Formats: sequence, structure tokens, C-alpha cells
Amino acid sequence: MNKATRKDAVNWFELHVSDFDRAKRFYEAALQTSLQECGMENCRMGLFPYNNAEGVGGAITKMDGISPGGGGTLVYLNVEGDLDGVLKRIPTAGGAVVKPRTAIGEHGFIGIFKDTEGNQVGLHSMV
Repeated sequence: MNKATRKDAVNWFELHVSDFDRAKRFYEAALQTSLQECGMENCRMGLFPYNNAEGVGGAITKMDGISPGGGGTLVYLNVEGDLDGVLKRIPTAGGAVVKPRTAIGEHGFIGIFKDTEGNQVGLHSMV
């Protein structure tokens, strides 16, 4: 099925931030990756690495009129094979682990953390 006919439930996500530079440093340190900066009027974004033709993309976003915070929608980032490493790096990067590595049966393992902006974000790995 080509991308034009796919009907995935999710095709993009944004984690809203109040301090873009701090949030970018946090995610790059915790995930050991680089976020690609881009933006538009009244919006600054740091894109997580992804293949647009094969999966869901997302970004940290500083946008006028929108604030970060926990308690709403929970997005899970794919950290396949490095769940323990990411959870270990989160406190050093400035965040806090809310739920440590937790088995979810045949669906693998999750963890949940709070980032430097107050967002609660999930992590998922099959191993």
C-alpha cells in the first residue's frame, strides 16, 4: 500500500515546549540523536529522525499560544533495543523517569518520563 492510500491512525505528533533550546538538548542527550531544526512563522521545530515514506514523524515544537504539560495525550517514542539506556540518560539530561521499564506482555516493554518542559512521554521497545 503506498503512502497516499495508507490510513494510519497517526501521521504526526508534536511535543510542545516552552524553552526550545533546553528541550532540544534534553532529547538529543536522552535519545543520543540529532533533531533537525525547522520552522515557520511563530513556530520553531526540532524534528525527530524518521522516514516519511515508512513511518510516523514528529517534533518538539515551540508555538505561540500553545503550552507544554502532562496529563493529556501520551505519545510513545520508539527506542528499540535501547530502552534501558534512554531511561538511564533521562535524569542526567534533566528529565525524570515516571515509570521504569515495564513489561507489557507480547507487546514488549515501555517506560514513561517527564521531559524538561513538563510533558509526559512514553518509550517503547520490543526488547
